[in-house]
Amino acid sequence: MLKSLETAIEKIKKLTPERQAYAAHVLDQIAADDGAPFQVPEDHRAGVLEGLEQMKRGERAPSDAVEALLRRPWA
Repeated sequence: MLKSLETAIEKIKKLTPERQAYAAHVLDQIAADDGAPFQVPEDHRAGVLEGLEQMKRGERAPSDAVEALLRRPWA
């Protein structure tokens, strides 16, 4: 197993049960052996598309803001 995957799993173990369930759902979709690509959930699609448009325009969040977002506890 990749070290980065092991690290991610250790982080997931510290999340709330609800966030763990979401992570399990996403991993299950990625690991499905049906050959289908991972599908972004419909309720996330607008946010993903907006983020891609921001990247095309060269808009980036400052590194410290991204780090703070990634380190915040999930509700």
